[in-house]
Formats: sequence, structure tokens, C-alpha cells
Amino acid sequence: MTSLRIGTRASTLALTQTGMVADDLADATGVKTEIVRITTHGDRTNEPLSRAGGAGLFTGALRDALLADKCDVIVHSLKDLPTAPHDRIVIAAIPAREDPRDALCARDGLTLEQLPAGARVGTGSPRRMAQLRAKRPDIEVVDIRGNVETRLGKVTSGELDAVVLAAAGLNRIGRADVITEHLDADRWPTAPGQGALGVEVRRGEEYLVETLDHAETRAAVEAEREVLALLEAGCSAPVGARAVVDAGLLLLSVSVYSLDGTTTLTSSHAIAWPDDDGDPSREVAASVARELLDAGAAGLTGERP
Repeated sequence: MTSLRIGTRASTLALTQTGMVADDLADATGVKTEIVRITTHGDRTNEPLSRAGGAGLFTGALRDALLADKCDVIVHSLKDLPTAPHDRIVIAAIPAREDPRDALCARDGLTLEQLPAGARVGTGSPRRMAQLRAKRPDIEVVDIRGNVETRLGKVTSGELDAVVLAAAGLNRIGRADVITEHLDADRWPTAPGQGALGVEVRRGEEYLVETLDHAETRAAVEAEREVLALLEAGCSAPVGARAVVDAGLLLLSVSVYSLDGTTTLTSSHAIAWPDDDGDPSREVAASVARELLDAGAAGLTGERP
């Protein structure tokens, strides 16, 4: 193989993230890399994610290109990846996670508490919508689409008073300066896998990228994603998750919201990590999911706007 072809969406954020992976691969293995830009259905539609099929809209075309041998590796924001395993593709590497928090980007440097009643706050995430409604029922939550710059432009133009975006994405593209408040990850849990990248290859070719895998990040995000799978909730469901490895423990806390923000169910568990005899991520996720389902979580994740 003369060079490794890495497939990605063509957005600024996707290209930046893929460039990071390409550079890390080159540094770790000496391999030459080539970036292959791929247009997905999610890039062509302006329909809200909650109605258009969720963030999985962005992954299908990349996976098709990988299976068609148009590229050797594909890079995703992990929160966009469906939780169901693929029979021919595997997540071979999950690099060290960036900041998992959500970030408020508001006019005049305002925080969420400082926004006036009736302020218009934009997001395309049902989970963020529910959290905003729970925290500030007096503001108007606006369903929006578009890349980072498009969303930020709605604030600078005055169309919106604020937007909520992933801090990781803003950091990666050098736009952390627009953040007016980082929303605390423990009180404002984010999408399972947020802040992490998923590097996929055809099954059997894991050796191409496995040097980039970060064990602690994988343990945390696999626990978060496993809860989502056990709840049978899609990647756009109103579910927030927070997992960390600390002092020999894998700690997982998950919140499930009603879309109107009036109901929140939360469960937290911990398990020893690492554990050579078991699968801590699956085990702690099973404990959390069981508790949430017993409390009625299925009735919340099945709702739609």
C-alpha cells in the first residue's frame, strides 16, 4: 500500500478531524495518507435530524465508500455513529477524547442564566432541546441545521440569541473564542461518545489504525454507547451520558429526558477498570440501563417532537 486513503465528510470540522487522524497515523507508522472527500445524505438535506433519521445520516455514505474500496479508513464524530455493530466494518481506533462538554455561544458574552426571558436558542439536538427546556422553560428553543459557521452566523446576524454546540468541535477548528459558557458535563451530560472520534476500517484490517486507540477513552465511550443501545434509543434520542475512568473505576451516569423538559430520569453506577476477566463497559452499562428502564425510560426515548 503506497498510501492510506482516509474518507471523510467535506465540512470544515470533518476535514480538520480527519487531518488530525492522518497526521497521527503518519507520526505513529510513517504511512503516507490521502484525504478522500465524500458527500453524505445528511449534507444534502436541511430537514431536522430528529425527522430525517438522526445523525446516522452522515455515516452511511462513508461506510458505502469504504466497502466499495474508495478508501481504506473512515473517520466519524463518534456520537454520529449508530450503536448497532456492522457485520463488515469495525471501529478499530478511538483516539483520546477531546473536551466532551456542550458550549453555549451567545450574543454579548451572555451565559445561559443571563439570557433574558424569551431568548431564542438554537440547536438541532433533541437532547439539548430537552435540557434547555428543563433549565430555562422561559426561553424559546429553535430547531436548526447547518455547519458550525452557519449556526454561529445566526447569532451574529441577530436571528438567534445563542446556539449550543460541542466544545470539542469548536476547539478543533480554532473557534473556542466564541464560547461564552462551558456547560458542566456532570450536570449537563452530553451525547454518548461526544468529543471522541471513531476510526473505522473493513473487518480484518484493524492493524491499519489500531495504534491510535486510547484504552480509557474506549472504555468510557463504549459504556455510554452501550446504554443507548440497551435503551433502544437512536443517536438523536434525548439521552445524555457521562463516563470517566478514575482511580481504578469506570464511572457512568446517564440521564433520559422528556422532550418538553419536564421529566428527567438519571442512573449512576461504577465498576472496577480494567478487568481482564470481564467487560466493564458492558457490565456498568447494563446496570444503568436496567435501572432506567425500570423507572420508565422507554416511554421517554420513544417520544418525538
